This record gives sequence, C-alpha cells and structure tokens, in this order.
Amino acid sequence: MKTVFTTGEAAKICKVSQQTIIRCFDSGQLKGFRVPGSRFRRIPREQLFTFMRDNGIPTDALESGKRRVMIVDDDEELVELITDALDRDGRFETRSVNNGFDAGMMVKEYRPDLIVLDIMLPDINGKEVCQRVRNDKSMDDVRIICISGMVEEDKVSELKEAGANDFMHKPFEVERLVERMCQHLDIEVITNA
Repeated sequence: MKTVFTTGEAAKICKVSQQTIIRCFDSGQLKGFRVPGSRFRRIPREQLFTFMRDNGIPTDALESGKRRVMIVDDDEELVELITDALDRDGRFETRSVNNGFDAGMMVKEYRPDLIVLDIMLPDINGKEVCQRVRNDKSMDDVRIICISGMVEEDKVSELKEAGANDFMHKPFEVERLVERMCQHLDIEVITNA
C-alpha cells in the first residue's frame, strides 16, 4: 500500500485539480513535506486521509488504494481472463462493459485510471471512444490501451492520434497486458519468477 503521494496522485484520489492540492499544501491546509533539494511536494497517507475527512471528501479511493481499470470488450472469455489476472495481482479494481455506449456511461461514473479498450465493438468504433474520453478534460490522466486482432499497422497511429496510449494485437498473453498496464500507471511490474 502506498504511504506517500505526489500532488498529482493526491489530486486524482480527491478528484480535484492538481492546482487545488498545491494551493492547499502551500497554505498549510494539507500537511506534507518537500523532497530535499527540490521543489517537489509529498503528502503522507495519514495527512491525506485527515485532509479528505476534514473536507468531506469520500476516503474510499484512498482506503482501497487500488487502481481502477475498466475493460471494454465483447469477448466474455477474454474479459474473464483479464479480470482474473488483475484480481490475482490484487492492486486493481475492475469493471467491464461489452459495448461502447455502456463504456461512455460508465467512464464518467467510475472514473477509471486505465481503460483496456477493444477497437471492434458491436455498436461503436473504439477510436470514437478514445476521442470522447480525450475530449473530456477531467479525464486527461486516464490511460487507454487499445486491443484488437484486426487492425493494420497504419491504423495504430490513427488510434494513438485519437488518444490511445498503447496498442496490443490479439491474441496476447494477459501477463504482458498487465505489465503494460503497470508501466502506464507507474506501478511496479511484478513478474512471477
């Protein structure tokens, strides 16, 4: 479990802007420390918890400490494989939907840290889902990994232009997907030796 947070991480947990966290830190409302020799601010877990409680911010995101992942794919077996792998890892909370419409609804309510997005959805192109997420400024931090078995190389660059952070061709090993997710979320990659 994480014990010290950056201002960006604290902002995400509190669902406020990083500037708000910095202002609260600088004014003394939010206690923490500066990294010696730099201007970086760090906030210990217990200080963040106190700040959240005192300001009426729900502390469930901090208490679980898990990264939220939304899986958007109509292949139920693949969704189950990915969900099982993330549950075994223990650092992720997952939700899944099987079409673009539900993805659009859930992304606003669930506020995932990362979306695993199939490009070939029954109702809407995954590229459009990317664009919709990227058009919402409150979701700038959301990482998107697109997956598909039917995308040519030239289409991959189009997906990245639409806002995807990464792309993986199906079929792939679920462990490789989890490694990529960890890299995008800046968390330690745990390899089963």
